Amino acid sequence: MTPSPSAPSSETGPAPDWRRIGSFVTGQAAVQCGSFALIIAMNWTAVQLGGRGAVTLVILASTLPRALMLLFGGALADALGPRAVLLRATATRLAVLAVGALVTAGADSIWPLVAIAVVEGSLLGLTGPASGILLTRLAPKEHLGRANSLFSMVMRLAPIAGSPLGAWLVVAGSLSGVMLVAAAGCAVWLLCAFHVTRGMARPEHGAGPGGTSLFRRSGDGLALLGTHPKLRWMFIACFCMDFAFLWPAEVALPLRASGEGWGIGPVAAALTAFSVGALLSAAAGAALAHRIPVPVKLVVTGTGLAVCMGSMALAPSPAVLAVTACTAGVFSGLNGPALVTAYQQAVPEGKLGAAMSTFSLSSIGAAPLSLAVFSSLSAPLGVTGTWLLCACVALFSPIAAMLSLRAPLTRNAPVPKASAAPEPTATAV
Repeated sequence: MTPSPSAPSSETGPAPDWRRIGSFVTGQAAVQCGSFALIIAMNWTAVQLGGRGAVTLVILASTLPRALMLLFGGALADALGPRAVLLRATATRLAVLAVGALVTAGADSIWPLVAIAVVEGSLLGLTGPASGILLTRLAPKEHLGRANSLFSMVMRLAPIAGSPLGAWLVVAGSLSGVMLVAAAGCAVWLLCAFHVTRGMARPEHGAGPGGTSLFRRSGDGLALLGTHPKLRWMFIACFCMDFAFLWPAEVALPLRASGEGWGIGPVAAALTAFSVGALLSAAAGAALAHRIPVPVKLVVTGTGLAVCMGSMALAPSPAVLAVTACTAGVFSGLNGPALVTAYQQAVPEGKLGAAMSTFSLSSIGAAPLSLAVFSSLSAPLGVTGTWLLCACVALFSPIAAMLSLRAPLTRNAPVPKASAAPEPTATAV
């Protein structure tokens, strides 16, 4: 495939801008580690203050505003450019965390945590799509998969490092200390964002043709799915995999271990093995993703991941379970970044922010839906039967990916462009 004729040929040059990609990854590593530490610390503090109801309230106060603001965040990123959104929202978040550290120092009520969670979730929703745009501006399309694999490594390492840090800090110290750690990670990301977004100009016509309002533009990501077959099938591929994977990992795995009398050790071993496999393959993807055929990264790895998911449900021993989980991680470490890359490359010019906001909703929306649907089905089907059903659902992901590869590239579908100025990188597949 060749770039769209209207796209500039070399805004970022023929080679990836690895210096700025390195700054992006470093900043994201710092801020994501702090964010996961804060999540653990806030949930633990909520439990101490009000039990299960309090922690549910804090989680909802963070996730619902985040999901809502994702739509507006994508429209803002298209209208103002990623630099303006990231720098302003990140600076605001830094101030909120600093003030939050003072407010929670002597608080013995759940409501300060709820207020902070609402503001935190809203700001994270605003910055999510803008962050998703950056790699497409730093790496040309043939190297975008490598950049996404590198970023995938950071996203997998962040909870591994951040969650234990948050747990240790909140037990040994206080929630205020964890907020200061999260603020420090936010400050590192802000400095890196200054470097990464330097020279990224604001779009010339941020309001859109005809003065389209931000509220109307917030639905552009959903409209794109209706008019672009490639995006629609790739969205389905991502949703099916996330929808099918969450329940086995978070519910079925501990239930199976408990039912077999294996104890909690094999659960930790399986999750660790999966993470190790995913990290290894993501590292390989960062070096070699541009040399691996796209159908292999999307269809073959997706099929392998679904097969491994079903095999884990039938594993006869903890050792086999861990080996199978590691193999699934290897497939996941290649498949996940490839799905993101293919989605980014199929987005029309000027609509990447809106598209990425909708793409993020596929993961956020899949999580509670997976828990609700498969938990209800597990009563009549049993844990193993429901786990195998999840594996069958996961097989729809490579099928949808194959249909996306065969779908026509609709660059000029009747969805209004946000700006007359082209995106600073070619994103055609």
